[in-house]
Amino acid sequence: MSFLDLVRQRYSCRDYQSHSVEREKLDYILECVRYAPSAVNRQPWHFRIISNDEEKAKLQQCYNRDWFNTAPMYIIASILHDEEWIRADGKHHGDIDIAIAVEHLCLAATEQGLATCWVCNFNAQLCKELFAFPDNEEPAVIIPLGYAADTPKGKKRKTIEEIVR
Repeated sequence: MSFLDLVRQRYSCRDYQSHSVEREKLDYILECVRYAPSAVNRQPWHFRIISNDEEKAKLQQCYNRDWFNTAPMYIIASILHDEEWIRADGKHHGDIDIAIAVEHLCLAATEQGLATCWVCNFNAQLCKELFAFPDNEEPAVIIPLGYAADTPKGKKRKTIEEIVR
């Protein structure tokens, strides 16, 4: 599959089948994440795998949506603020670095026949409390991971002329 075909295939899944993700596929996805680039190669991230029922129930309190509850597992991607690179003008790059790593995760999952969705509109403070994140660590994105039970809807994309000058 070409890279263009892969990115066209990836979509935000909002309904998952109940069966679990195979360990080999999860390991492959995490290895792809491990190779994501970051500013000054700081790799200021941490990924928590949430797959048991007790932890899933806790996480579902942070984002209360019916579709979200269908995922067989989740990955919480967090920024390690004491490890992120800060540009001379004060710009922190942790958000950029975690975004690159999460998209590696989503594309690798798609390649493996799995589905994902970026979830950023969650109660990050509650998540931090429920999972006892240290002070330097910010939960930034939750990624539900599993086999899709829905079908992708057409993506409306801007034209090249609208995004390139």
